[in-house]
Amino acid sequence: MESPAAPAVPRPQGPVRPEVPITTTPPVKRQRRWSVAALCIVLAVVAALGAAAAVTSASDRERVLAVARDVPAGRALTESDVVVAEVSADSVLAPIPASQKATVLGKRPAVDLRKGGLLLTSQLGAGTGLGDDQAQVGVQIKRGMAPAGTLAPGDKVRAVTTPAQGDEPAKEGTVPETIDAKVVSVSRPDATGTVVVNLAVAPDDGPVLASRAALGRIALVRDPRGK
Repeated sequence: MESPAAPAVPRPQGPVRPEVPITTTPPVKRQRRWSVAALCIVLAVVAALGAAAAVTSASDRERVLAVARDVPAGRALTESDVVVAEVSADSVLAPIPASQKATVLGKRPAVDLRKGGLLLTSQLGAGTGLGDDQAQVGVQIKRGMAPAGTLAPGDKVRAVTTPAQGDEPAKEGTVPETIDAKVVSVSRPDATGTVVVNLAVAPDDGPVLASRAALGRIALVRDPRGK
């Protein structure tokens, strides 16, 4: 005789889990689009302002005269000494306009002009003060016969006649013969230290100074610059 089947035991059920809806955050496409658009607008404005500034800057530049090569004081300007350059219109140096190039050729600067510098009206005033109405004499000065490295255009000097070879020494209290002069320009020293000094002197003193300079009997004494 078969035993009766065991009754089915109900399966315990756990706590009922609440249903949680699955949600996702939608992409903020519209906000990103506005950000990109705003950035593009800012960049476009900056570019426009930069272009406007460049155009304004270019239009405010003017053509002026500049120095093409070194020119010593007192030497007349030539076509090769002057070049045209462009500078800002608000330059405080007041350079000479390029349109006046023809008027400056032949003028003598009162100071040494350096290559690359602007040419100023103050450098080319009427009369340089460096012997425009005087005789000019080039004097070769050996090392030790003039103050080393201190002579400059405009300096007042005395050209002193030195004794000739074989002459007796000057007696005490004897004043050597001198000629008052003004330095027009000074060359660079050569390998031996010799320089050529252009001196402006009175017209009557020019031949005398030239003859003494030819004999190598000239020494220069610079007067105090405060006088």
